[in-house]
Amino acid sequence: MKKIIFYSALLVAVGCNSSKVKPNLHMNGAYFMTSQTIGQGEKATKYTDLKQLKIYTDSFFMYAQVNPGDSVSGFGLGTYSSDTGTIVENGMFVARDSTVATSSSSYKLMVTMNPDGYEQIIPDIMIDSTKQMLTEDYQKVSQKQTTPLDGVWKQTHFYTINGQDTVQGERIEYKAFYAGYFMYGSFLHEPGATHPRAVVGFGTFKMDGPSKVNEVDLNATYSIAVGQSFSVNVEMDGPDKYKQTIVSADGSKSVELYERMK
Repeated sequence: MKKIIFYSALLVAVGCNSSKVKPNLHMNGAYFMTSQTIGQGEKATKYTDLKQLKIYTDSFFMYAQVNPGDSVSGFGLGTYSSDTGTIVENGMFVARDSTVATSSSSYKLMVTMNPDGYEQIIPDIMIDSTKQMLTEDYQKVSQKQTTPLDGVWKQTHFYTINGQDTVQGERIEYKAFYAGYFMYGSFLHEPGATHPRAVVGFGTFKMDGPSKVNEVDLNATYSIAVGQSFSVNVEMDGPDKYKQTIVSADGSKSVELYERMK
């Protein structure tokens, strides 16, 4: 059941109507998912083990999720708009475990705002070949800060430097910064693995001057990264490109180039 719940969360929602939805929703911010509930009434089952962060910028959304029990991870991103009280998300890229979907798709999310965040209801979704109601609750965790990195970014180049050796990397990666929170989602082929898989991480960030970012991982596919702080050197190339460099204790470097999603 946990695997199905994980997948249904990443599939987002199907559209329908509800009198609870209010118009002119303003979703900008960062949110932690606090629970998922399958079914309703006496048949409802509530789950709180999945870890998910979702970010809405002015026009983009991105989410990253990990199941701490088995490190199965997923992420997705796209554009969004408010349509008569319903959030319409236009997905662009979704990776979950070892699968990827790149075809565009639109989904409607029924959202009810509350003082702490919002509730999302999917009243008619297929789980185990049965129509169910899926309710997700989110807590708003946004911080009041604005940085040049705020937005959603796509990685265009990646390489490592170790002494005189430079090794080019191959992977798909996106990254988001907003309201004091960051997340990354990679789809990569790890050494020795049979298939590529989704790898994610998310947490808080702060700019330390114009050329350094301090990131703290709160949740990640790799449990060794959870709770760790990373100092990232940043070089902006105008407002829509940047290069980040992480220097390891042994002096090796990981270099990543990004372009802003528009």
